[in-house]
Amino acid sequence: MLMKKMLRTVWNYKSQFISMIIMAAIGIGVFLGFNIHWHSLRTNAFDFFDDTHYADYRLYSNDGFTKKDIDAISRIIQVEAATGYLSINIDVKDFNNSLTLNISDNYTVSTMFVTSGTEYDESIEGVWLSDKYAAANGIEIGDNISLLYMGKAINLCVVGLCKSGENMICVADENQLMPDFESHGFAYISPKTFENMVGSILYPQVNIVSSLEKSELIKALENAIQKTVLVTSKDEHVSYAGVKSEIEEGKTMGSILPALFLSIAILTMVTTMHRITVKEKVQIGTLKALGFRNSKIMMHYASYGFLIGVIGIILGIVIGFLVAYSISSPDGAMGTYVDMPEWTLHLPVFCVPVIVATLALLTLIGLLSVKRILKGSASDALRPYTPKAMKKSLIETLPWWESMSFGAKWNVRDVLRHKARSAMTLVGVFGCMLLIIGGLGMRDTMTLFIEMLDRDINNYETKVILPESISNNEAVQIAEQLDGDWQAVSGISYDDRTISLEIYNADNGKIRFLDENNELMELSDEGVYLCLRLKDTAKIGDTIEFSPYGEDIIYRAKVAGYFRSLVSECIIMSDTCAKLTGVEYNIDTIYTDISKSQISSYYKNATAQDKNSIIETYDLFMEIMDIMIIILVIAAIVLGIVVLYNLGAMSYVERYRELATLKVLGFRDNAIGNLLITQNIWLTFIGSLIGLPGGVGILYVLLKALADEYELSLYIGLHTYIFCAALIFGVSLFVGIIIARKNKGIDMVEALKGTE
Repeated sequence: MLMKKMLRTVWNYKSQFISMIIMAAIGIGVFLGFNIHWHSLRTNAFDFFDDTHYADYRLYSNDGFTKKDIDAISRIIQVEAATGYLSINIDVKDFNNSLTLNISDNYTVSTMFVTSGTEYDESIEGVWLSDKYAAANGIEIGDNISLLYMGKAINLCVVGLCKSGENMICVADENQLMPDFESHGFAYISPKTFENMVGSILYPQVNIVSSLEKSELIKALENAIQKTVLVTSKDEHVSYAGVKSEIEEGKTMGSILPALFLSIAILTMVTTMHRITVKEKVQIGTLKALGFRNSKIMMHYASYGFLIGVIGIILGIVIGFLVAYSISSPDGAMGTYVDMPEWTLHLPVFCVPVIVATLALLTLIGLLSVKRILKGSASDALRPYTPKAMKKSLIETLPWWESMSFGAKWNVRDVLRHKARSAMTLVGVFGCMLLIIGGLGMRDTMTLFIEMLDRDINNYETKVILPESISNNEAVQIAEQLDGDWQAVSGISYDDRTISLEIYNADNGKIRFLDENNELMELSDEGVYLCLRLKDTAKIGDTIEFSPYGEDIIYRAKVAGYFRSLVSECIIMSDTCAKLTGVEYNIDTIYTDISKSQISSYYKNATAQDKNSIIETYDLFMEIMDIMIIILVIAAIVLGIVVLYNLGAMSYVERYRELATLKVLGFRDNAIGNLLITQNIWLTFIGSLIGLPGGVGILYVLLKALADEYELSLYIGLHTYIFCAALIFGVSLFVGIIIARKNKGIDMVEALKGTE
């Protein structure tokens, strides 16, 4: 009997049950989607790091490391393996692009994963090429490619295709946000091959696998090799740091957004189940009169919550894995950023108890929704529900109350009478606005970020990377011939962290700088400038100390100001300031308006990079973001439609007698429909006003999560506010019209013959 009643109740209130199932499915789906994404990325990436023996530390020395140095490092207790390592960017002849060439002295650290072809053998004179680079450039195993190094061509046969933990995020330099395998890839060759082609080989880097803490390792190195070296942990390497940053961002998204969706879904469930049990008050009284115990009836209504939870969770799991796959898969957003062989989706263990707890909570909501009605005798329960009498509210005592229209008074009284329903409408609109503003605001912020890089800072056409062998005098002469600005970058130790020191001569305005307010600024010769991520380390006018890596020299300079670095964590200074401070440097980059194709006529050994190729990687970055934003906006729109329709339908049922009374008094369907739509618009307007600052707040939290990687300036364009408002009000109007059309089906006689 109760089973038949449950099926009949579900059918009678099918729109409410469908909306609750959808809300539960979206809440669970978004929660699982974002958490499966970051957990799968972490599992797959870290497994790949382990498989390719990713180095825990990288040691650097300007003088390079001898075989004796490497052997001494290998003998340090708790150093499992060490290898001399050379990683250089070289041009690829005939393809007009570049590769990061990796050479390992001891192939036990920072190895590669061969996807096809011959396994690594140091006796083979060939090259193992990135499989993505090969696919993007139409290269196959057995083809020959020519690598240009120091003006000399190295002709090699492609013997294998591979992936590499060392190059999991394959970018040419810090200015390239996203991998672009058409323009840049990576490759491995053996030390023997390099020596045969070039001559001797010097390893400026040693990669080690060790469980030692960084401070312990530094002390051990001082005793082992008797010289100062720069030590960087894997957290400071682009691949590991990039993946770790994506994981942290995924955790942030997985903790904020799902909480919002689940909260709205649960609140909607509470309100809707309460209204359903109120409407079924007479049926509940009948069950009591027929001898059903309270516990039996409570379990019956608990089964509604359980049914909604089970169906919603099943659909949510499907949605969650689809969302996760759209982000974390070879063809998804992360597939264009991270290059690894395995993309298996993994469900975090903590998601299981959350799902079980959600199901238990929904079941409990169904149980508690009927508890209050069951108090008292069966005769009490058999009396139809009567809305509570309304006292005169404070608003009705105001002078302008009498001048308000009938429709306005009617809607105000209805909102005050049904506070829970009105509050839920506000929460639904607030959540919808918050998600859309947060998502689209992030896109506006990143668009501004890219525009500042392209329009304000990078005012050049070609970036020329000079070889290490060139002198500063030669570099300055080339820069003058190219009418360009030059840059010298070196690693330094400052405030117990490893950062970049960038020295500029920017007299031609090819490279420019922004202050904290995103205004163009000139570099003073009176001191250094700290990027905003270092702002809390020193005040303007303070004297700071820093040391170049691999040396015991300490430089001191005054802080002249702060600047927005956007990408790298660094300190900058003018070349004049560097001379006054005594800082030694080697010019490595020239920025010019001369086209890439003409650079070789000025200096044939330089590597040139077109700015447009860098901008293309920014576009790929935006494509990843767009996928995330589309998911959020679609989820927000569905959220808004479901919540507003559910509560609108509930409002219609609750006011059925009142609407019938209005029809008896001569109100036409259009006039009654306008009353319903007007109330929806009111609540939408208030919810939107609350949601606007909420969206800005969410965006601020997301930007804080990105603060370690980029110096973003929060920005939301006027067009975004207008679009969001139009979208929210459009959804509200659409739902209001659907609800208003129900007026034509009101049976006035049936509605008015009930007991008051």
